[in-house]
Amino acid sequence: MIEIVNVSKHYPTRHGQVAVLQDINMTIAPGEKVGILGSNGAGKSTLIRLIGGVEQPTHGHISRGMSVSWPLAFGGGFQGRLTGLDNLKFICRVYGTPVEDKVPFVEDFAELGQYFREPIECYSSGMMARLAFAISMVIDFDCFLIDEVVAVGDSRFQQKCHDELFVKRKDRAMIFVSHNDHYIKEHCQRAAVLQAGQLHQFDNVDTALQFYYHQ
Repeated sequence: MIEIVNVSKHYPTRHGQVAVLQDINMTIAPGEKVGILGSNGAGKSTLIRLIGGVEQPTHGHISRGMSVSWPLAFGGGFQGRLTGLDNLKFICRVYGTPVEDKVPFVEDFAELGQYFREPIECYSSGMMARLAFAISMVIDFDCFLIDEVVAVGDSRFQQKCHDELFVKRKDRAMIFVSHNDHYIKEHCQRAAVLQAGQLHQFDNVDTALQFYYHQ
């Protein structure tokens, strides 16, 4: 279970502290699919980074009784001068998992060819996203963080990503942030709306969407 307790996040600006999130409370159970809606700048990605441990709250705390992924297809933690293979090895060491049996899957899934063994600073954004998604699938996370729609590559590759995440890992918890209401409806059991730093939670997606579009 993931418990978000009285979490606030403030950022310094030239005009003083700005509260992006204020006293957020939320619980995510194992296997639960939860959507988070909000306009641009509402703090959705900030909340995802806090849940993933990329940033720390200004106040409050987050208890993680499940292993949590980084945002899918996010390669911001990669080292550009290392190859795709070396980045995979590094991430496996960080998470304490053997790398030998992960290499064939990532190499095949990411479809990078010879570039898998080239420095990723020469990758396109699409190549980086494919590598990041593939590596996300080889770590045995209990909860996946999905920041916006997972739309990596062409339609064929997107279908492969869909099957890998939503079919093979359908028993895992997932937290989605997206502007795409069809995506939230398709995958989530309930949803919440971020507005003016506050999180409004609803027991079903339709009620959350109604609030979101009429706020």
